[in-house]
Amino acid sequence: MPSLDLDRLVAIDVHTHVQRSVTAPTRDTDAALNAMASYFKTEAVSYTVDELAAYYRERRMAAVTFIVDVKDQPEDPARPTNEEVAERAAANADVIIPFASIDPARGKEGVRAAQRLIDEYGVRGFKFHPSSQQFLPNDRVAYPLYEVIQAAGLPALFHTGQSGAGARQRGGGGIRLAYSNPIHLDDVAVDFPDMPIVLAHPSFPWQEEALAVAVHKPQVYIDLSGWSPKYFPPILVQYANTLLKDKVLFGTDFPLLTPERWMDDLTKTTVRDEVKPRLFKENACRLLGLK
Repeated sequence: MPSLDLDRLVAIDVHTHVQRSVTAPTRDTDAALNAMASYFKTEAVSYTVDELAAYYRERRMAAVTFIVDVKDQPEDPARPTNEEVAERAAANADVIIPFASIDPARGKEGVRAAQRLIDEYGVRGFKFHPSSQQFLPNDRVAYPLYEVIQAAGLPALFHTGQSGAGARQRGGGGIRLAYSNPIHLDDVAVDFPDMPIVLAHPSFPWQEEALAVAVHKPQVYIDLSGWSPKYFPPILVQYANTLLKDKVLFGTDFPLLTPERWMDDLTKTTVRDEVKPRLFKENACRLLGLK
């Protein structure tokens, strides 16, 4: 069984997506992925876990990867399950770190599934997308899931800010942005002080709320995925260089942004060279409990 060789890795990307099962016969993409690719001005390509592993292995990087579970989403046999993500991650454990995703609307069934994914499949964290799953992170409906995650000592990663999902579609594809205001996670950080929390993405238009929560709550991190670094607001760069230098994380939102583009665009910012080793790998190692 392969394992992470941290000395060999140049970076850990904490935010990647897989949209296609290894059993899917083609690379066909759905309308939602095509729309997001158009929004990000990139190619609409869906990856399996194995293909993702090959891509990151070639670049000497590791990747956290996941699906987004939405309870009422139509069944699609081409879409991978949490179980498949974990199983294929285990087969590619030199570069892939599996997270699971459970829609809080699944209730007790979802809580049981989360526990099983931890105990039987070894997932290393959980991904939530409040706008797609249509819940406020501090809604008590999600707390039984957080209890399981905290008890296991695992991190929870939350989409924050504007979403590429639904962008420019009729009615925004039903996506309600207000669910993803990071200030709602301040309550979660108070109520679950031993659950590491990752605020995913520069949280436009609530960047200052995200910075305030991350500075105030010791277990809250910010991943810098989903945006080219050249568009980072100055206040985010300022905090990444100072108060949050131990809590910012390299993430791309791959395949919507590639690590090459992200890293190249970082050179166009004033992020300090001495911060980059923490940003690219050291902070993720601490968050994920890697040695």
